[in-house]
Amino acid sequence: MRPAQVVKFSKPYESLFDLLEAFCDEEACIKHLERIRWPDGVIVCGHWGSSGKIHRFTRGHLYKCADCKKQFSVGKGTIFEESRLPLRKWFAAFWLVTTQRQGINSCQLHREIGVTQKTGWFMLGGIRKVAGKMSSDKEPIRGEVEADETLLGGKEKNKHAGKGRHSGGGTKGKQVIAGLRSREGEVRLMQAEDTSKATLPSFVYRNVAAGATVYTDEHRCYMGLVGTYNPQSVCHSVGEYVSGDIHRNGIESFWAILKRGYYGVFHHFTWKHIHRYLAEFETRWNMSGLQNGERMDALLGKISDLRLIYRSLITT
Repeated sequence: MRPAQVVKFSKPYESLFDLLEAFCDEEACIKHLERIRWPDGVIVCGHWGSSGKIHRFTRGHLYKCADCKKQFSVGKGTIFEESRLPLRKWFAAFWLVTTQRQGINSCQLHREIGVTQKTGWFMLGGIRKVAGKMSSDKEPIRGEVEADETLLGGKEKNKHAGKGRHSGGGTKGKQVIAGLRSREGEVRLMQAEDTSKATLPSFVYRNVAAGATVYTDEHRCYMGLVGTYNPQSVCHSVGEYVSGDIHRNGIESFWAILKRGYYGVFHHFTWKHIHRYLAEFETRWNMSGLQNGERMDALLGKISDLRLIYRSLITT
């Protein structure tokens, strides 16, 4: 064995053709992942985080920690750990998820990269787990924020009698999604049980800094924001949607993308997994200012400490 050294690897990949050329084999993928996980060249043990003396085997891409005496690879402790799929297919999946504005479902993914549908679903679950990490632990939004909620679900008139049809309006039989969008572009989402005064305002309190201007509609639940925020609203019931700078066109634009993905690509989100889908759409929207390659690398940079097990994916 010899002391480990990270080989820097950089090549532009702003199109699918560039991606295939940049990552033409497994070695190229491993070098790129090493550059992202260890950007300063300091190898970190995948077992217990030691950055002391690390040796690299002369053959293969394995390392050995001098402290714990265990071997590890760049994928240790990530969603790639113990995956039998080549990294080229993982990279292609990351690319497709980050470049398809309305998302990609497991049936299409399995055809695109040559895996089974079950494997495609598992890979998407891992990518959404990374997206969930990116969307958490953020600072409160400041400035001007648009708040709104939307409902996902089929139209009642299209449902078979006796199979979940609900008369009248409201949220019964629907999936409630609460959303915030900064006027600077950032979006945050939450799956909500209802649209009550106890649900939507608490979502605003957790994500918006005090003193911000919050644009809403005339929904009664937002009346409690007075005092903490500067709420401004439009009255949809009288046909008012824009009044000067008071509008929610930004969050409505995001709802359009989400619903096109819901109805046209995925067709349905189960309540059990809906938070994963929302993390995917939220993260992809928030990275829209980046180039294609930068979006993929941004996700790859968050794969640490995210071991993915199939059983945990189907039970939580």
